[in-house]
Amino acid sequence: MINQAAFSNWVGGGANNVGWLAGVNYNITYEKDKDLWENIIILGYGQNDTKGLGIRKTQDMINVSTNYGRKFLKSWYFSLGAGLQSQFAPGYEDGNNPEAKKISNFMAPGYLNVGMGITYRPNDDLTVTLRPTNARWTFVMDKDLQFAGSYGLKNDGDTSLLQFGFLGTAIYKLKIMEDIHLTNTASVFSNYLDRPDRLVLAYGAILNLKVNKYISSNITLDLLYDHNQIEKTQLKQTLGIGFAYTLDNGVKRSERKDSQWWIKK
Repeated sequence: MINQAAFSNWVGGGANNVGWLAGVNYNITYEKDKDLWENIIILGYGQNDTKGLGIRKTQDMINVSTNYGRKFLKSWYFSLGAGLQSQFAPGYEDGNNPEAKKISNFMAPGYLNVGMGITYRPNDDLTVTLRPTNARWTFVMDKDLQFAGSYGLKNDGDTSLLQFGFLGTAIYKLKIMEDIHLTNTASVFSNYLDRPDRLVLAYGAILNLKVNKYISSNITLDLLYDHNQIEKTQLKQTLGIGFAYTLDNGVKRSERKDSQWWIKK
C-alpha cells in the first residue's frame, strides 16, 4: 500500500509525507498419516518519507520457522523444529533517525532456535509445542554493535551468544464471525545455563477483517520482553488496509490454509 498526505495553510498543522508498507504471511501445513510438517514465513517492511524528517522505516520483520512431527498418540507428536527471527534494515535509538545511534541491523540481532520436544495439535486452530531441549543462538553480525553487553554478548568483538534451555510456543486461531479472524501467537524461553528465572516472553495478535476476496484489513499487536535487549516491555501496533490474496493448495485438513499476501498501514 502507498499512503500520502499533503498540507497547505492548514491551521491544524501537519507535514507532507508519503509512505508504503508491504507484508507476506505464508503458512503451509502438510499432514498425512502420522506425519505433520508446519512452515511459517512472515516478512514485513515499510517506509515513510516526511518533510523535514526524511525517510524512516515503519515496519521491519523477518520471521521464518519450520516444525516436523511424528504422531505417537492422538493429537500428540514427537517434533523437531527451527526458527529464525531478524530484520532487514538498521534501527536507531531515536526512532529511525539515521543520524542517531544505531542499535540494530540485519542479523544484529538475529535469533536462531533449534530444538526437539513434543507438539500438541488437536485441530487446525491450535498448535502447542514444548521443547525441553532447545539451542538458541543470538547473532550480532554488525561490527558496530559487537561489544560486551550488546544483546547478551560476553566480550567485545563477539559475533554470537549460545543459550540452551526450554522453549514453548503456541498458535491459536479464532473465528470471531464470518470474515473476522484472530490469530494469537505466544512463546516463552528459559536459559538453563544462566538465570533460568529471567524468561524471554513474546505475544503477537493479528486481527484480520476481510472486506472481499481481494481487500482486507489487518490490526496487529506485538509484545516482547527480553532482558538482553532492554529491561522493559516492548510494544508494537500496526493497522493495515490493502490487497490480500489467499491460496488454496489442499494439503491441510481444513477447507483451505491461510496463505496470504497483504499490504499494511
